Amino acid sequence: MPGSTLIRAPPPDPSKSVIENVLELTPLTSVAPDIFTNTRELWHPPGARGVYGGAVIAQCLSAAQQSIPPPSPSNSHAVFLIHSMHCYFVLAGDSTIPVVYYVERVRDGKSFITRTVQARQKGKCIFTTTLSFVREGSAGKATVDHEWEMPSDAVATLEEALGKGEGGSDEDAEKLGVQGSGPFESIRLPIENNSSPNIQTKKTRQWVKARGRISSAGGLQSHLSALAYMSDSYFIGTVARVHNLWRFSSAKDGGDKVKIKNHRMAKMEDEENSAAQTQNPRARVGMMVSLDHTIYFHRPREIKADDWLLSENQSPWSGDGRGLVFQRIWNREGVLVATCVQEVSRKQEEDWPLRLAHPKKVPLKQTSYTDLA
Repeated sequence: MPGSTLIRAPPPDPSKSVIENVLELTPLTSVAPDIFTNTRELWHPPGARGVYGGAVIAQCLSAAQQSIPPPSPSNSHAVFLIHSMHCYFVLAGDSTIPVVYYVERVRDGKSFITRTVQARQKGKCIFTTTLSFVREGSAGKATVDHEWEMPSDAVATLEEALGKGEGGSDEDAEKLGVQGSGPFESIRLPIENNSSPNIQTKKTRQWVKARGRISSAGGLQSHLSALAYMSDSYFIGTVARVHNLWRFSSAKDGGDKVKIKNHRMAKMEDEENSAAQTQNPRARVGMMVSLDHTIYFHRPREIKADDWLLSENQSPWSGDGRGLVFQRIWNREGVLVATCVQEVSRKQEEDWPLRLAHPKKVPLKQTSYTDLA
């Protein structure tokens, strides 16, 4: 029987954070250079079609980073940092079989380096990305700078949620609605401008951070991979949220339930779903999948993924079964460190009233809650 990894997974490294262990790659140098595989089984969120997309995004970035030449006399001690990656989800990933990552060294220039990475399972491409790395300082000293400012009340919302200005323990976080398990923690905020008739002005927000401390051995690359992992959280469901579509089953729906440790987040989901059902009882999401995902890393060295980051999602357009979402990510100091863009494919269940009237005869397509949508 095939396993979820090519090589038996070693015990987690206690000197590393949870997210570093989750994203660890194994090089397959005995096969060929620039080929890697997942060291540990990838997570399949309840109700999702395949593995969590953020894991594949982050592991592709990690694989590409390992092909970037380090500073040396031959390249004038140049340091190259990721500045953008453009990704396409091709097929749903299967958590029960290994993923193999193939890195192609497209170009090594003086100012930019280009890589492509394909993630494959059973010989088929499930995910592909093109990444660009820029030479640090290549723009010179005279630059034209501006950035989108972080919402003025953002830090206050974090302090209020944590109950103490500069963070709290995991135990405190559990009581205050912070996600209590997994490689990262998150605090979700109410939808901004939720009563506005202008859908494009609504904004969903969350504070997010990697659990524990990212190791010094992992360094900057681990912080960047962690941000890539977390960037796919609370992203795909933005269009459904701002349109007040009913997304997931509440406690009244029955079916196979996933234990929800985060009571505050679960309550918020149920309240959003209940309000959406009241406003439009026919509108329920039947299927959502990510089509593509882009990350622009503006200030790589300002990214500390094990400290709180604010992400804000906004949708400028939706139509023809697709929706576009922009995500802005700031660090706690208010520096815009990254911008993400994602397009999703979405279908509604037009026969939702029939499903309510005959829940046993017409089973729901989604009966489980996932806090990453």
